[in-house]
Amino acid sequence: QVQVQESGPDLVKSSQTLSLTCTVSGGSSRFNDYWGWIRQPPEKGLEWIGFMRTDVTTFYSPSLKSRTSISRDTSKNKFTLQLNYVTPEDTAVYYCARYLGQERLFDYWGQGTQVTISS
Repeated sequence: QVQVQESGPDLVKSSQTLSLTCTVSGGSSRFNDYWGWIRQPPEKGLEWIGFMRTDVTTFYSPSLKSRTSISRDTSKNKFTLQLNYVTPEDTAVYYCARYLGQERLFDYWGQGTQVTISS
């Protein structure tokens, strides 16, 4: 069974960098599987932020690419999201999830972490 847990600050000031960590335990991933970040702003739908594939190739949303970085630590069970120059519009619940490339679906999600950007 795969367990996914997001962690990070719940309040960040505008213009600063938001850094969130996704800790994964259990299971294994195939080459065409991805770990990524998705967010949901208040009263809006889900927004894809970016993925990291098993081979460490990254893919980002075009609208966020200039401010986003996803990395993996050496233990390979933690993924970090960095979002630079945040504004109140970046206020959202941030989720970490696994996307199965072959099946084209998300199968494991974290519970999400609320992040508020203060002006």
